[in-house]
Amino acid sequence: MKKVITWCAIFCLFCLALVPSLSPKVQAEDKNIKIGVAFYKYDDAYMSSVRVALEKIAKEHSNVELIVNDSQNDQAKQNDQIDVMIQKGVDVLLINVVDTGAAEAVVQKAKDANIPLVLFNREPATDVVKAYDKARFVGTTAKEAGIIQGKMIAELWKSDKKYDRNGNGKLDYVMLIGDPENPEAIARTKYAVDTLTEAKIEVNKLGDQVANWDPDKAKTATDAWLAKDADNIDVIISNNDSMASGAIAALQGAGFNTDAKADKKIPVFGVDATEEAVDLIARGIMTGTVKQDAEGMAKAVFALSYNAGQGKDFLDGTDYKYDDTQVAVRIPYQAFNGQ
Repeated sequence: MKKVITWCAIFCLFCLALVPSLSPKVQAEDKNIKIGVAFYKYDDAYMSSVRVALEKIAKEHSNVELIVNDSQNDQAKQNDQIDVMIQKGVDVLLINVVDTGAAEAVVQKAKDANIPLVLFNREPATDVVKAYDKARFVGTTAKEAGIIQGKMIAELWKSDKKYDRNGNGKLDYVMLIGDPENPEAIARTKYAVDTLTEAKIEVNKLGDQVANWDPDKAKTATDAWLAKDADNIDVIISNNDSMASGAIAALQGAGFNTDAKADKKIPVFGVDATEEAVDLIARGIMTGTVKQDAEGMAKAVFALSYNAGQGKDFLDGTDYKYDDTQVAVRIPYQAFNGQ
């Protein structure tokens, strides 16, 4: 029996040795490094999850000092924070830009200081990243979230005629848009609707509103829609979960979506799979979301930053791969409806 246990233990250790590496381990020759980080704002639910996961990973590396900044949705403030981090002698910059249109200036700051740069989540133009050979991007494939969201809505719509609330044979929807200039928001909006039409569903937009990823602005927009079209809205589509939660607050204020057994219910779909959204789905109040893997994002940006800070290739010792641009690593989305 002891021999069996011993061989089992050896086999398990062997298997662990074969597990793919996504995060670099501290090597004896690795130097102490400073990683300078700026998040576009702390109170974005998804980015908050990424920050918590990133800080946890960094604590597991005794040779890493993480300098983290809240840019408070202010690009000028972020630019100043980057300047301060450069002055503090960071070995690598990890930046979630406030304004993708300002990414060129951010890249130039890193290039002038000869500091490796990892941009993440908010995607600038590829040529902006390629302008500096020590710059990389970690993010998602923008249209993927919209496609998955559209497929989830199409599946629900086709499952039961009750979802055609006014019986007109059309999917009447309202859309909460994050930012009209953000590539992720643009793609999520376009591809969610395109996927529905490709599924041979006739759609009718009752309204859309830029709510800047904010739940309060989403609630205000949804309040107005309900005042006008409470009997006609078949589904609320949101570019993220924070705005979806704002829509749900408005719905509940009007007597909709109070619980899983509510007679009055309008399906709400978001993106991110935040803790709040997962809880709302579990309670039958929200219908579905598209998981944007916060922990996966944190692991990837840390891995690339750590390697760059050590003077190694960004992907050294990992299983990450670049997409066709050769400067971007993509984190996949997944559908989530609580099942």
